[in-house]
Amino acid sequence: MIARQDDEETPLLQQPEQPTTRTPLPWDQLWIILFLQVSEPLSCQTLSPFIPQLIRDIGVTHGDESQVGHYVGILQSTYYAGHMLTIFHWSQLSDHIGRKPVILTALLAISVSMFSFGLSKTFLGLVVSRAVGGAFDGSNSVIKSMMMDITDVTNMPKAYAYTPIPMMIGKTAGPLIGGSLFRPADRFPDIFGRSELLKAYPYLLPCFISTNFVSISGLVTYFRLKESVSTRTSLWELIKGGLFRQSYTKAHQPSSNVLVNPGEANSGEAPLPLRALLTPKVLTVTASYVTLVLFYMALGSVLPIFYATPIELGGLSLDPPRIGAILAAQGAVHGIFQLVFYARLHDHFGAGAIHFTGVSSGIPIIILFPVINALARAHGVGLAVWLCVAIQLALTISLVMCYISLTLFVRAAAPNRASLGATNGFVQMFLAGARIIGPASAASVFSYSMQEGHHAWLVYYFLMAIAFLAIGVSLLLPRDPSV
Repeated sequence: MIARQDDEETPLLQQPEQPTTRTPLPWDQLWIILFLQVSEPLSCQTLSPFIPQLIRDIGVTHGDESQVGHYVGILQSTYYAGHMLTIFHWSQLSDHIGRKPVILTALLAISVSMFSFGLSKTFLGLVVSRAVGGAFDGSNSVIKSMMMDITDVTNMPKAYAYTPIPMMIGKTAGPLIGGSLFRPADRFPDIFGRSELLKAYPYLLPCFISTNFVSISGLVTYFRLKESVSTRTSLWELIKGGLFRQSYTKAHQPSSNVLVNPGEANSGEAPLPLRALLTPKVLTVTASYVTLVLFYMALGSVLPIFYATPIELGGLSLDPPRIGAILAAQGAVHGIFQLVFYARLHDHFGAGAIHFTGVSSGIPIIILFPVINALARAHGVGLAVWLCVAIQLALTISLVMCYISLTLFVRAAAPNRASLGATNGFVQMFLAGARIIGPASAASVFSYSMQEGHHAWLVYYFLMAIAFLAIGVSLLLPRDPSV
C-alpha cells in the first residue's frame, strides 16, 4: 500500500482507511502502560495528606495557621513549574528517540524526587526536590502518547475506559500510605519507636514506599515494555542535527522489539515542527483542557486544606489519617465509576456532552464548601456534615471523567500519527502552567480569606469564576471528537 501523507488540518479520527471491525486490545502491552500510570498519582497523593502538617513542623509559617495554605500551594506548584518548562521537549523527543527511554528517565526522576523529599528538613529542600522531579518527569504525556500508539479508532474508547484503574489505585493507595505512615516513630512506637532514622526523618517512610513502587515500575518498563515508535532517530543524530541545523527524521524499519499497530502505523510520516501543530482544533482542545485543569487543581488544592483548617477559621479540623481516608475513598469511587460507566456514557452521549456536564458540576461542588463549614459550626462534625462531604465528593466523579474525554479530543486533533507525542507535549505544557497557577492561587486566596478583616467566602468566589470560565470554553467543543 502506498504511504499516505496526512494533511495537517485533518484529525486522526477523521482520516480515511479506518478499520471497519473492532480491533482487539493489545493486552500484552496495555497492562504495562496501565501499571506505569500508577506511579505519578501514587507519588503525588502520598504527599497530600501530610503536607499541611509537614509545613507546620518545619516552622516556615512561624505558627501562623493562616499561612499554611499559602506554603502548601507554593510547594504543589513547584513540581509543575519544572514540568511546564520541559514537558514539550520530553514529548517531542519521544517522537524521535522513542517513548521507552523518556519513560525510564521520568521514573528515575520520580524516585529521586520522592526519596529526597522524605529527607528534606527545610522548605527550600522540599521545593528543590519537587522542582527537579517535575523537570525530568515526562511520563504523563509520553504514556498517553504510547496509549494512542497502540490503539485505533475502534478500540480507543474501550482502552481509555481502563485508565481509571491506575488512577484509582494511585489515588486510593497514596493517601492511605501518606495518611497512615507519616511520623511512624511517634504514632507506632511499638513497631518503629527504636528507629533513629525515622525519628530524625519522620516523613521518610511513606516517601520510601512510594519510591520502591516507582523503582519496580522502572524494572518492568526496562524488561517488558516494547517501543511503540517505529520511526526513530538516534540521540546522537538528533544532537548533531540540531547543532548543524540538519534534519534527521528519517524513517527506520521497526525492529522485533518495537510494537507497531498495523492498522495505523505509517513509517513514511515524520514528526512535525511546533508551528504545524498550531491548528484550530489543537488550540480549541488545549483551551478546554487548560480551563478544566485550572479548576480541578485549584479544587484539589483547597480540599485537603479545607479539611485540615480549624472549624472556626472556615474548615473541618480533620487530622491527616481522616484526610487520607477521605481522599482514598474519593479515588476508589472515581475509578470504579469510570471503569463501569464511562464507555457506555461515551457511546450514548459523546465525549463533548460528558465534558460539559463535568465542568458544570463544579458549581454545586463549590457551593457545598461554605455549607459544610456552617453545619460544622452549628452542630459539629456529625452526620449532616459527612453527608454533605459525600455528596461533594460524588459530584467530582463527573468532573474527573472530563479527563478521558479531552484525551480523546487531543488524539483526534493531532495533525499526524508521528506527531502524537509533540501534540500531547504541547497540550501538557499549557496544562503544567495551569497546574502551577491553580494550586498556588487557590491556596493563597484560601489563606487570605481566613485572615482577620477579609471575606471568608473569597476563595469560593474565586473558584466559581474559574468554573464559569471552564463551562464557557467547553461550549466550543463538538459532541464527538471526530467532528
